[in-house]
Amino acid sequence: MVAGMLRHLGSLRHLKRDNGWIETLLEESYNERMHLLTFMKMCEPGWFMKTMILGAQGVFFNAMFLSYLVSPKITHRFVGYLEEEAVHTYTRCIKEIEEGAVPKWTDPNFQIPDIAVAYWRIPEGKRTMKDLIYYVRADEAVHRGVNHTLSNLKQDEDPNPFVSDYKVDATGHKHLPNPALKPTGYERAEIIG
Repeated sequence: MVAGMLRHLGSLRHLKRDNGWIETLLEESYNERMHLLTFMKMCEPGWFMKTMILGAQGVFFNAMFLSYLVSPKITHRFVGYLEEEAVHTYTRCIKEIEEGAVPKWTDPNFQIPDIAVAYWRIPEGKRTMKDLIYYVRADEAVHRGVNHTLSNLKQDEDPNPFVSDYKVDATGHKHLPNPALKPTGYERAEIIG
């Protein structure tokens, strides 16, 4: 959200397009918000947790704001590493579910929130907590690849390789890099080359 907002404001100040970065950054922000809303729906937080979220939001937003002003490349790299840690965390979570360490989540009566079912379009029969964690982990893997790739690019001139009309060959076939397949991100030469 911070990166998208700053790039949006920069685009307005300079009266020029930002090469498609804003949309991807805001999509990532929306997706992360859905992760939070999904997990918060499962526990219905009280005033203390809501206050903690507000405090964390204030600290993290301002830290990211200042960081992005100083160096967008470093900020994207940092977010890529955060997302890498999230992938590891959700992988451990899946392992713990499989080992029975979280009995509530393997209870046949346990249901994931409707907001998750609607957002990820989770089919009937695939609505267990383990399945939900797979969806969230896949999102985090994409965020990891996107942010590492954006860190590898020239911030003010390179196009966003994850927009729908990035590269089209002579036959009209679109070539979009899959960020989940490249944990360290695509190098600039792979994208621009």
